[in-house]
Amino acid sequence: MNFKIVLTNWYSTNKRELPWRNTKNPYYIWLSEIILQQTQIKQGLPYYEAFVLKYPTVFDLSIAKEQDVLKLWQGLGYYSRARNLHDSAKYVAIELDGVFPSTYSELIKLKGVGDYTASAIASICFNEPTAVVDGNVYRVLSRYYGIDTPINSTKGIKDFKTLATSLIDTENPGDYNQAIMEFGATQCKPKNPNCNNCPLNTSCIALQKGNVDSLPVKLKKTKITIKYFNFLVLMSSDKRTLFEKRVTKGIWQNMYQFPLIETEQELSSKSFDSHPKISAFFKDIAFDFSLYNTKELVHKLSHQHLFTKFWIVEVDKLPKQGIPISELKAYPTPIVIGNFIEEFNFPI
Repeated sequence: MNFKIVLTNWYSTNKRELPWRNTKNPYYIWLSEIILQQTQIKQGLPYYEAFVLKYPTVFDLSIAKEQDVLKLWQGLGYYSRARNLHDSAKYVAIELDGVFPSTYSELIKLKGVGDYTASAIASICFNEPTAVVDGNVYRVLSRYYGIDTPINSTKGIKDFKTLATSLIDTENPGDYNQAIMEFGATQCKPKNPNCNNCPLNTSCIALQKGNVDSLPVKLKKTKITIKYFNFLVLMSSDKRTLFEKRVTKGIWQNMYQFPLIETEQELSSKSFDSHPKISAFFKDIAFDFSLYNTKELVHKLSHQHLFTKFWIVEVDKLPKQGIPISELKAYPTPIVIGNFIEEFNFPI
């Protein structure tokens, strides 16, 4: 059975109609690939459409304010993608006169572009035979060839890339790459793959050995750290609040939040005002407080779980200059902050 022919034939009749599949414009392909990193299509599609509408060219994106880019990205997570997207847009617009690099070796130099994204753009837009390897590709190849090498090991990453490269259709690499990714996303799914109606089922080693569900193999994840976040939602008598930009490096860099007090353990209503960090924050300022959510909101990230509480703190005057409460929604925020702002009945 010719693996590549079966896949491309399957793709021609089963592919989903998606806007970035109707263009070879590298700006749109790049935009879609960055948005879809670690994001499902159904979640990423509205963001893609919003970005194309607001920033139809790389020049439009390059002159945008970072705050506006982050605001449009809000809710999609992994915000470093948005910052890298903006940085690369400025580089392409200013340094390259708006002309995207046309080879894998040049594309991978763009900020936020790795092996997978560079391979996708190079093959789809410029017909370069560079194989993509993402979660879908790992799954298809590991099952079809019965490979149990961990896909997140050094050996696994190298071996699967070598195998993918040996299989690529050098005449039509763009369609082939999209075919194998689409096949993994809709046919050879992580759970309940449609093996009975699979065009590769007669030669799939995992299906023959009955270990489809155990492939691909991944090494155990690193230990998850637990953090306790206490956001201070200050409200002054003149309807202002404190909203701060996170300048330190991390997942929420350059996003906005209420003043944050991080504690080693859960902070209770009884211990709130006597906690050293709370006392140091307010010093001699009189305040009344209440807990918005008695049960902590758990925000799960790949490497840490954030147990979050929002403390409503009423003061006559803010300890430093703030912003009108009515302007809160104009700022880009992490999803946990954005949801709170939408839910809480602020007096405006």
